[in-house]
Amino acid sequence: MAVTIASELLKQIVTAAELSPDREVCGLLFGTADRIDRVEPCRNVAADPARRFEIDPAALLAAHRRARNGGPAVIGHYHSHPSGSAVPSPRDAADAVADGTVWLIVAGGEGARAWRAVADGAMHGRFDAVALHLVPRPVT
Repeated sequence: MAVTIASELLKQIVTAAELSPDREVCGLLFGTADRIDRVEPCRNVAADPARRFEIDPAALLAAHRRARNGGPAVIGHYHSHPSGSAVPSPRDAADAVADGTVWLIVAGGEGARAWRAVADGAMHGRFDAVALHLVPRPVT
């Protein structure tokens, strides 16, 4: 299964990661199970943001509240691995819930890769790789 994302949205995420080489950036992904329509940068409130990410709970709650009131659905999130690769870490796997959400990971020089959090995934027993399909503009 592939996930479609507009190249300009992916560029926003990659640029944010490049501008923060010493700490993980993170944010939310909105759309449908197979399409990312919008991204929202969030504050990383992890105790050690150089090695972990934790999306600001207030931003996460506000996004879910908007979705319940007819706004766009939260389908996952993104984060960066400044000194690693664009694959989920064992820590990511320990933190992930097997709920089908998209995890988009960006790593310096390696670009971005998408993963879906599932039970018995191929990566760390929690993630399956998902192809990223780039389109020129967000689908509306």
